Order: sequence, then C-alpha cells, then structure tokens
Amino acid sequence: MTTLVGASVNELFCHAVQAVAADGRQVSPRGQATRELLDARLRLTRPRARLVHLPPARVLNPAFAAAETVWIISGTDAPWIFAYNARLRQYADDGVLRGAYGPRMRRWGGYVDQLQRVLTTLKDDPDSRRAVVQLYDPIRDAEGHRDVPCTLGYRFHIRDGRLHMSTTMRGQDVWIGLPYDLFAATVLHELMAGWLGVELGEYHHHVDSLHIYERDLDNAAALPASASAEVEMAPLSVPWEELDDLLGRVAEGEIVTHAGWDAIAQTMCSYRLWKGGDIATAVRVAADVSGPLGEALDTWYRRLAERRSSTAVMTTSTENG
Repeated sequence: MTTLVGASVNELFCHAVQAVAADGRQVSPRGQATRELLDARLRLTRPRARLVHLPPARVLNPAFAAAETVWIISGTDAPWIFAYNARLRQYADDGVLRGAYGPRMRRWGGYVDQLQRVLTTLKDDPDSRRAVVQLYDPIRDAEGHRDVPCTLGYRFHIRDGRLHMSTTMRGQDVWIGLPYDLFAATVLHELMAGWLGVELGEYHHHVDSLHIYERDLDNAAALPASASAEVEMAPLSVPWEELDDLLGRVAEGEIVTHAGWDAIAQTMCSYRLWKGGDIATAVRVAADVSGPLGEALDTWYRRLAERRSSTAVMTTSTENG
C-alpha cells in the first residue's frame, strides 16, 4: 500500500506522480506501456486548494475542470461537455458517454437521486456509515460500451463536526485524469458539507491501480521536486433546493453574484468564446475571472497560443519547402 498526503492538490499531485514514476511496476493493459502502483491512498487536508497549476510542466485546462464538475453534479450526460474536451468523443457510443457519472449519481435507475439520499441519511443520523453514492453498475458496465466508470463510488462521514469524503477508483491515470477528478470530487465534498451545515473535513482518494503511461514520463520528470500549497478557491455554497437551477445558470455563463460560482461561469463562458474564434472577447472575459481559475485560464490560453504559433510555423515551413 502507498499512502500520500498533501495540503493542496498541487502538493498531492507531485507526490503521486513521482511515486508512480519511481516505484511503479511495468504493465501493459490493452497493449499500452504503463507504470502502476497498486492500492494507493491519497489524503488531501485542504480540499478547497483543489486546482493543479504547475506550469510549465503541467498546465490544466481549467475550463474543462469547471465544466466537467458542473456537468457531473447537475446529473446530465448531455453532449455539451465535448465543447470543453473534444477527446471525450472517442469514448462515446452514439454520441453519448454511457459511463457518465451524473445520471448515475442523480437518477440511478431513472429516479433515485443519490445525493439527496446521502443528505437525508446524514441529517437523520450524523454518525451513519450508509452515506454512499454508487457509480459502477455491474449490469450496465458489462454491456461493452466504450466508457466504463473508473470511479466506483463516493462515501461521506461526519466525525467531530467535520464532513470527510472518500472516493474509490478501480484505476486512475495520475498524469491526465487525477487533477480533474480531484477538482470535481472536492467541489461535491464542499457542497455536501454546506448542505449539512458542518465543517469541511479531509478528502480521501483510494485507487486500486494508480498509473502513468510511459509516453507521459518525460513530461512528468519536469515536475518540481516539491510544490507549495496553492491558494484555496473561493468558497462554494448553494441551498440544496436551488442547486439545479444555479448549475443551469452557471453552465450558460450567467453571473449569479457569488464569487466562487461566478469564477466557474466566467471560465466556461470565456472558453466557449475562445473555441468559437472570438479570442479577444475570450481574453477580456478571462481577465475578470478571480482567484486560481483566472490564473490557470491565462496560463492555458498562453499554452494554446504557443501551440497555434508552432503549428503555423510548421505549416509555413512545409509550404515553403
């Protein structure tokens, strides 16, 4: 068993990547060269410090982190998520991600809202061990669709007036997937603590197979030896009864006069403008994004601009040749 602890996701991410790269055993599931640690346990002591931002080694798309979080918690599998990460289309069947977490969490079997069940369970019995969200479905996930959930489920425990959350995963790509999964899960963690009226506790992330693909090892080697704890994001809150309405407004880029949600809404809006070719307006909107998301979005746009410049140079060279 490997146990890693971090005060921030930046710190935890560096520890996890370095541990897998140094101590992972070589395996090749589906023919892909991989290094793997079995039974990894990650503990995050400050869940609001949730955004990986380690340029130039690891630059996240913060708009996808924000959008995926809204997409999951709102309970949808709508294809608008592809606007933030077109690579997801390769896992879709008939345009739908069959393993999408949202519908399983909010409408299991077509009608069970597992978030509401967790909330009711812990309100009725704060010491309960039954506050569980199940995501993996052995019937549905044996059908052979492309997208099978890596996350098995979430659990919540109130102890000493603090809400702790645990996630269990069958597998986790530490380089690509871990930063985004930690972002979404810790937002859910924070919201649940708010609905229950308790303090935010620690976040625990249990992974059966924590791995990195060999193709990403050179990039991983460029990470700093250690990372300082990044600034926490603005607190997020919304009454349970208003959750779905607020998420819909945020997804549309509407300003809701709440610092944390407005940063998420503006980040999503800015990226849609960028993808639509309105770069100038996208940059202006991004300049108004506060906190860690704003800094990360600026870095992401700089990275995209560098890629475009490199592509243009390569195309010009080819044409002139």
